[in-house]
Amino acid sequence: MPYVNIKITNEGATPEQKAELISGVTDLLVRVLNKSPATTFVVIDEVLMEDWGVGGLPVADYRKSLLKPS
Repeated sequence: MPYVNIKITNEGATPEQKAELISGVTDLLVRVLNKSPATTFVVIDEVLMEDWGVGGLPVADYRKSLLKPS
């Protein structure tokens, strides 16, 4: 009984995009591990930007740092 938890920042993923993620992950588990879609669970958690960090920085600051010329 696979359980997959996808975490994304809350930047407006549409219900259609989320449905595609759920379908795609389920299909992958069926294809690679021969798991039953009926017992495959996929949960999508949306995380506030200020609650997500990358490289020691809040994600918004990290993204800004990528735009700065070296």
